Amino acid sequence: MMHRGKVHLVGSGPGDPELLTLKAARLIAGAGVVVFDRLVGESILDLLPAGARRMDVGKETGRHAVPQAEINRLLVGLAMDGHDVVRLKGGDPFIFGRGGEEAQALAAAGIPFEVVPGITAASGCAAASGIPLTLRGIAEGVRLVTGHRQDDGDLDLDWASLADPRCTLVVYMGVASAERMAAGLVGAGLPADTPVAIIERGTTPEQRTWVSRLGCLTADMERWAPKPPALLVIGRVVDHAVVSGWPALAEAAQ
Repeated sequence: MMHRGKVHLVGSGPGDPELLTLKAARLIAGAGVVVFDRLVGESILDLLPAGARRMDVGKETGRHAVPQAEINRLLVGLAMDGHDVVRLKGGDPFIFGRGGEEAQALAAAGIPFEVVPGITAASGCAAASGIPLTLRGIAEGVRLVTGHRQDDGDLDLDWASLADPRCTLVVYMGVASAERMAAGLVGAGLPADTPVAIIERGTTPEQRTWVSRLGCLTADMERWAPKPPALLVIGRVVDHAVVSGWPALAEAAQ
């Protein structure tokens, strides 16, 4: 019986290669076969060995380079052929990374696998922008949601549940759905002057951060035209951002 390889579902973090975990960095440096997503930056791919076999299965809204079911079959097939595989994902594999689906497919096929967590974009990008996701007396919790729906469908979230002024809301893949997000939250009662940070390419040298308000978000997004990957941080904590010791992000970004 042929030896089966092992698949590591590895989170590469929000972009800065220095935010990789030690385990992720070790696996990347020793990878023979790597299957990677669009959100994995070149600075991290540069850490791969020169002879590593690279397989790009990146997806983006409206353009699915490789369907998820095919990615699942690819991982199973490579392991069945005896290859140890590094499945490299942006952020954390189990937070909007489809890692759960891949793990289920591997388990069903009897393929050994391990999940290597990574810093998710919510914490990494917020920290890089000086935004505390929780703050005593301001935000009692954090909610993570995706602004992208399966098969690019309509965004239909539980707006009443999300419109909680005591909670910070982080929206992954939120550029295309920002208008719908703002309308849904304001319609459910969240004040229109609730601050919103838009963070593009967080933790990288190309990071850009803007601050808007829910009531102005649609117009500001059209004016600033942020590009994916970007996320939205919605909540009063944005007004309490601290950058290099100064609580100046909100004022400077207006």
